[in-house]
Amino acid sequence: MSIAVAISVHDGIVLAADSASTLAAALPVPAAMGSQQAVLTVWNNANKIANLLKGKSIGCVAYGSGSIGSASISTLLKDFRLRLREGLEDFNPDAYTMQEVTQRLSNFLGERVAALGPNDPRPSLGMMLGGYSADKTTGEGENLGEVWSIAMQNGVCSPPQNMRPQGPVGISFAGEGESLARLLTGFSPQLPQVLQAILKPTPSPQQVAGLMGFVANKLQAPIVFAPMPIQDTIDLAEWLVHTAIMWSRFTPGAPVVGGPIESAAITKHEGFKWIRRKHYFQREFNEEVIE
Repeated sequence: MSIAVAISVHDGIVLAADSASTLAAALPVPAAMGSQQAVLTVWNNANKIANLLKGKSIGCVAYGSGSIGSASISTLLKDFRLRLREGLEDFNPDAYTMQEVTQRLSNFLGERVAALGPNDPRPSLGMMLGGYSADKTTGEGENLGEVWSIAMQNGVCSPPQNMRPQGPVGISFAGEGESLARLLTGFSPQLPQVLQAILKPTPSPQQVAGLMGFVANKLQAPIVFAPMPIQDTIDLAEWLVHTAIMWSRFTPGAPVVGGPIESAAITKHEGFKWIRRKHYFQREFNEEVIE
C-alpha cells in the first residue's frame, strides 16, 4: 500500500510519499466472504514520485498497486516521460495543459493494462499529478498550480479529476489514509458506516453524507493557508507522511506504509525540484546521475 500527499499553496505544490511496496496473495476463503489478501512481504524502497516532463513544472505521485504486469509504476512513468520528450506522441511541451497530460497518462496506463494476458491480475492504483499548465509558467500574476488525479480500479481508469476546481489551496491525500483522515477531518472514514449501523431509524445515505459534512466543518483542522511558504509546505507534507508511517507501524497488521520519505516541490519559476530522494547507487561511483 502507500500514502501519497499533495499540498497546494500559492507558492507551489509539494508532493510526498512513503517507499513501501507490498507483495500480497489471495487467501483461500469461501466465495461468500469475498476476496481477501494476505501480505507476504513488504519492501521499503519503491519509487512513487516522478518528474513527468524534465525542465517543466509538472510531477506525479503514485499509490496503490506498484506495477502493471511485470513493469513497475516507476519504470512506466519514465516510459511515459520518454514518450513525451522524444515526440512519440503528438505532444507540444510548450503548449500543454495539466488536464491534457493527465488524460495522456491515463490513456498510456490503459494501454499497458490492455496488453496484459487474460490471466494477469488487473491492478488498482491511483496517481495525483501536480503542476502548472504551460501558459501558467510564462505569464505574470496569480497563475496558480493544479492538482489532477487518475484512479484505476481493477484495470479500469475513471476520467481524470481536477481535485481542487473551486480553489487551489489545500491538502489532498490517498492510499492508506486512515490516520490522516482522523488527523485532518477529525473522524475516521469508517464513521458513516458506524452511524448507519447504530442509528435508529437507519438514516439514508444522503442524510449520513449531510451529517458528515456538518461534522467535518466543525472538526477539521485548518492547517494550510494560501500564503504558506514552500519550505513550511514541505515540512507539513513530510510530517503527514511520517504520521501515516507511524500509524501503520503501531496499529495491528503488516506495516504497509513505511520506508524512506520522498518529497518534491513544484513552483512556477523553479520548476520541479527534488527535496528528499533515495538512490540505490553511490554518487561517488557514478559520474552521471541516471534519472
